[in-house]
Amino acid sequence: MNRREFVGMTGVAAAAAAAAQSATGPQADYKPGKAVMKVGCQRGSSDKHLALLARSGVTQCCGYPEQGPGGSFEVDAMQRLQERARKIGVEITMIQFPLPSSYIARAQMPSIMMGKPERDRDIDRCCEIIRNAAKAGIPSIKYNMTILGVLSTEPQPVRGGAMGRAWDLSKAKQEPPLTEAGPAPGPVMWERITYFLKRVVPVANEYKIRIACHPHDPGVPPEGFRGVDRVLGTFEGLKKFVSIEESPYHGLNFCQGTVSEMLQDPGKEIFDVIRYFGTRKKIFNVHFRNIRGKRDKFVETYPDDGDINFFRAMQVYKEVGYPYMMMPDHMPRHPDDPGGDQAFSFAYGYIKGLIQAVS
Repeated sequence: MNRREFVGMTGVAAAAAAAAQSATGPQADYKPGKAVMKVGCQRGSSDKHLALLARSGVTQCCGYPEQGPGGSFEVDAMQRLQERARKIGVEITMIQFPLPSSYIARAQMPSIMMGKPERDRDIDRCCEIIRNAAKAGIPSIKYNMTILGVLSTEPQPVRGGAMGRAWDLSKAKQEPPLTEAGPAPGPVMWERITYFLKRVVPVANEYKIRIACHPHDPGVPPEGFRGVDRVLGTFEGLKKFVSIEESPYHGLNFCQGTVSEMLQDPGKEIFDVIRYFGTRKKIFNVHFRNIRGKRDKFVETYPDDGDINFFRAMQVYKEVGYPYMMMPDHMPRHPDDPGGDQAFSFAYGYIKGLIQAVS
């Protein structure tokens, strides 16, 4: 990746683009040069888990409300969730569309990424969830637009006997050669993504709800994997994505780990990628994850044990004034920590310490 390409796209051009947009919502939330980010979580919203977050100094999280009649998120369910969390000392600042990182055969709304006629019904449901979130006072929603889900090969050892999720393209098997979605080359993927955004972004604008899409994890070669071109698995693809239906409420669930996986030299390149999207105020949530390796071959690590200098990364988030959650999404696993609470508690404290260090 050419550093000059990044630098040329930031600076004056970014400032002009930002000034041209409305100074409300995400535009006003960003505070360049200030450490206003918050440690966050997306692992659940039971009372037990919320209490763990409060003890760990985590004051914001992505929550999961009960689902009401018809399967849509009801306003009262979101309000009940918010009330429970606030009593414990945690604020629900994000929920998730029923568009998680699942493989298409297990997806809750497969029609959207399969391009089936039922996608209109499912997109209408997403629009309803936006309206309900606004009524319940929850300002953001994250989601995925994937067919393959999260791809992995055999886990690899990291430290202390823990194992990290890994991806090695040379060892990955394309079996069967096509998914249930059939061939999905780049133009097909972009049509389905654009169709969704054209319907949903105007509703997000109207109700002032930030909608944040996760990149494809991991990226694959241009010819695709199992017939799927992961168009959100490259820096260029993410740039194109945020330019579709330009809006201050349309942006990224910026998974730093996934974006690092797209790069040939992530330890050097990731900082300018953060700047690119951060100066444009397109980052609405951060998955603060570290890796060792590069595109097509990596292992996930503890936050202090990978190729990315997390202190330097946090300085860049401060530089651009990123104001929302910094959350660990994956952590290495160990038999003595089957639920992951030990690993994630370490990550919450580490992130909180980094925020204090750059403040």
